[in-house]
Parts: sequence; C-alpha cells; structure tokens
Amino acid sequence: MVTRTLRTVRARPGNVAAKAAARVEPFQSRAEEVYRQVKQDIADFRLVPGDRFTEHELCARLDVSRTPVRQALFRLQQDGLVEVMFRSGWRVLPFDFDKFDQLYDLRMVLETAAVQRLCLQEVAASSPQLQALKERWLVPVAERSADPTEVAAWDEAFHETLVSAAGNAELARVHHEVTERIRIIRRLDFLQQVRIDATYDEHAKILRAILARKADRADLLLRSHIQTSQAEVRKITLHQVYLAQQVAPVA
Repeated sequence: MVTRTLRTVRARPGNVAAKAAARVEPFQSRAEEVYRQVKQDIADFRLVPGDRFTEHELCARLDVSRTPVRQALFRLQQDGLVEVMFRSGWRVLPFDFDKFDQLYDLRMVLETAAVQRLCLQEVAASSPQLQALKERWLVPVAERSADPTEVAAWDEAFHETLVSAAGNAELARVHHEVTERIRIIRRLDFLQQVRIDATYDEHAKILRAILARKADRADLLLRSHIQTSQAEVRKITLHQVYLAQQVAPVA
C-alpha cells in the first residue's frame, strides 16, 4: 500500500510537467513561425529600415496571439533587426554600416580559410557539392538567370557550399550565422544587371581555381570578390531600397 501511494504521488508532478509542456509548445512553435516570417519580410524588403509596426498589426496579419508575437520580436531585437519604440510599437532598424563592415571582414576570414582547406583536398574536384556548383555557375551567358531574388539566393548558396565542402562543421556554422546577418544588405547587390554578370564571372573563376587546386589564385580571386561586394554595400541608397521593395516576392 505504501509503495503504491508513493508511486501515485511521484507520478503527479510528471503529469503536471507534461501538461505544462504541452501548453507551452504551441506558443514556442508559433513564436518560431512569427520569427521566421518577420525575418523573411525584412530580408525580402516587405519591411524596410525605418518601417514601424505594432504587435497588434502582426497579430492580425499572421493570425496569432500576442504572446508568440512578443517572443519573436524580442528574438529579432537580439538579432539587431528591430527595436522597440516607447509607446509607439516597433521599428525596423536602419542599416549599421560599421557592423556590416565587421561582418564582411569575418566572412573574408572564414571563406578564405575554407578555400585553402578545399585546395589541399585531392577529392575536392570530385565533390558532389562542387559539381553542383559547376552546373549552376559554369553556364553559357544565355542560360544565366537575371532574376535578382533568385541570383541572391544562389549567391548565398555558392559561398555556403564552399565552406560546407571544406569539411569543418564549426566553420560552416559560424559562416551561416554571418550569412544570416548580412543577407538584407547583400541582396541589394543584385538589383543591377552588371552586378549579376560580375557575380557569374567571378564565381566561375573562383570555382575553376579551386577545382585546379590553385590555392593562391583561389584566395586572391575570393578576396577580390568579397571586397568588391563590401565596397558596394557602402554605396547603398534609399533609392536602392525602394527598388528592392518593388521586386520583393509576395508573402
């Protein structure tokens, strides 16, 4: 009898915890959905730097309650994408060019380290990841994409694939975090056809150097490629943001 009583008593906290967890999980799931949606809205320029909005507006648009919206916004605030305005809702933060410069410097370190590792690997040329990059970037001019949104996504994938193929998971993880943080500014680089053409040409040269295991040349080409993109960031104007808003995909 005593044993059964103890078992009953011990079972109760577990049941309470399980029920509490069941209640919390939907909120966490919805908060993640809101976080990803608002982050994507910012990356796709449906929300641009300086835009203001309220929690109530997000609740209505995304059909969720206030709790997951608030959790998502606090995460976005920690990411440096939004800020809370006293008694007037939230605002998408203006571009912080000094921070972008620092992130581009970090990106340079990570990607050149990855390329050096790739050029030392005898199997790099036969890597399925690099073969897939060849099929996308080593194409005739007539077969190139001219879609800014598509090329921006492919550009990210190109650089993330190079880092991933190097085989260092921690290097790839940190690089992905940097990629997430510079996405909004990087996409503005593809509003001009000349920048799309240059990206195709430069990616092709970098890839050929890696496949030929010419580490010094690959390093030089990659550095020049990233530095050019970094310089373009400093030229960004409100007009470019407006243009990006016009080509933004519909949510």
